[in-house]
Amino acid sequence: MGYVFIGGIPCAGKSYLAEKIAKENGMIHVNPDFLREEMEKDKNLEPWVNFFRNLDEEKYLESTTAEKHWENIRKQSEAFWPLLLEKIESVRKNNQFVIFETENILPHLALRDLDFPGVYLLGESVETIFERNKLSPRWGSTEDLQRKEAEMFFDWVRPILQKEAEDYGYKTFSNAEEAEKEIL
Repeated sequence: MGYVFIGGIPCAGKSYLAEKIAKENGMIHVNPDFLREEMEKDKNLEPWVNFFRNLDEEKYLESTTAEKHWENIRKQSEAFWPLLLEKIESVRKNNQFVIFETENILPHLALRDLDFPGVYLLGESVETIFERNKLSPRWGSTEDLQRKEAEMFFDWVRPILQKEAEDYGYKTFSNAEEAEKEIL
């Protein structure tokens, strides 16, 4: 096993799976979330780093469609992509066995620029996503908003990401165990 990536919706278990596979197989786990500080210093990326946090979440969830939300995710991911790709290539130069994991590896970007395989983890249920989101909130500061976020991830992002991933030839999984079998 050389290089592999795990994309997917927030709170689907990407970090858990990447860390598990890395430990069991002597791989390095790279989660580009560590680039947040670097991206915040870049005047072109900072607005995208804090895009959702700078919005009124309640109003956003009430007034935004699934398609518009996906467009925002796509634009954010495309803005981050050059830096993410640079970091991926930098890590690859020095390491033989690496697993990359982030929400921002969208299928159209992966197909265009990555020469190694990957899978997309989509989560098992709204309830599972909600419970994980409460442990590590992405945006909402109340349980009500965290539940709405989980519903947005699962009901809005999941079907669109699944379709794009499958259209581009990537396998999608609801649970980490099935994704792990595919990766190994």
